Amino acid sequence: MDSSSDSSALLLLAGSLLAVAFVYGVLVPSDVLGGDGSQAVLYVVVGWVPFTLVFYALGRGFSSPEALPSMRSADAGLALVLVLLLLSLGLEAWGISPEQLPEAYVLQAIGIFLGLALFGWGIGRRSRAIGERTDN
Repeated sequence: MDSSSDSSALLLLAGSLLAVAFVYGVLVPSDVLGGDGSQAVLYVVVGWVPFTLVFYALGRGFSSPEALPSMRSADAGLALVLVLLLLSLGLEAWGISPEQLPEAYVLQAIGIFLGLALFGWGIGRRSRAIGERTDN
């Protein structure tokens, strides 16, 4: 790839890391520690976009696929996110709130972030391979 696409991947990575740090380092803690906590879930969900973009930029800028990679990692990541979100909604529907059993929601949150990382990495890696094919 040429240097302009490498620099754009680095710029996207830097911007996404700053956004993730701001959301999860400033907005979420200030809302939770402020006592209200009503906007914390919204901030966490909004933070999913830059978190996914971090792994997209990593896959785009730092992978070196030799052939066109399959989309299995992106598919698995998206499936993991959707299944765990449905499980969270199911727990809530059964009357188990995060206040009653926070451990169940913590494991789901870790799984959701893992799924988002897989999704971003898979899309970024595939995008890098497509860019290299068109450059040749």
